[in-house]
Amino acid sequence: MKTLNEKVILVTGASRGIGAEVAQQLALAGAKVIVNYAGGTAAAEETVNAIIAAGGEAIALQADVSKADEVANLFDAAIAHYGKIDVLVNNAGIMITKLLKDTTDEDFTRQFDVNVRGTFNTLREAATKLADGGSIINFSSTTTRLLMPTYSTYVATKGAVEQLTRVFAKEVGARGINVNAVLPGPTNTELFTKGKPQQVIDHLASLNAFNRLGQPSDVAKVVVFLAGDDAKWISAQTIGLNGAMA
Repeated sequence: MKTLNEKVILVTGASRGIGAEVAQQLALAGAKVIVNYAGGTAAAEETVNAIIAAGGEAIALQADVSKADEVANLFDAAIAHYGKIDVLVNNAGIMITKLLKDTTDEDFTRQFDVNVRGTFNTLREAATKLADGGSIINFSSTTTRLLMPTYSTYVATKGAVEQLTRVFAKEVGARGINVNAVLPGPTNTELFTKGKPQQVIDHLASLNAFNRLGQPSDVAKVVVFLAGDDAKWISAQTIGLNGAMA
């Protein structure tokens, strides 16, 4: 059963990793998907082509979510193409891990610009441009529940996303829009595994109840549910997707 038939869904940062899997699973559930990307046109087109090959419908639109004018244009282009946007999935984000004392001003600014300002920019557009009765799924991280050295600035950005989620849910609830955040734990993507010794990966996998890394599909399935009408009574929540890690 295709639970998202006729829904138009914008997924930011959807050219690879979890975002690409989310886009593909949403399309399999019947949604028309806008695959947003900041760079890497080839990867975005690959995601779109995979959706189309599986019988779905999607387009790729480029925009840097940290830039307000590009986000406004992204929403306008998506609405011009599909006539509406029903669901926003704020997946775009970056992570820089350093001890706080070693974190540069540039590191700090880059993460806040993409992770916080990017979410703020899309929520501000969604406040007037998302269809009534829509849904918003923001991405935070299980690291907000842990005390892991080198993650301080990243966690600060995701903590901000969680607070934006809670307050914005009350601001747009009158229009029937529900707003939630998902908090993935360690997930088997190139972004997560690249540069990590296998010993470190195995250790992080061992910290959850199932002794494995999460898979992008573990996250995508929950996003598909939250995008659907059966999840409308869930709002302002932060949902851990981490196999009981935290």
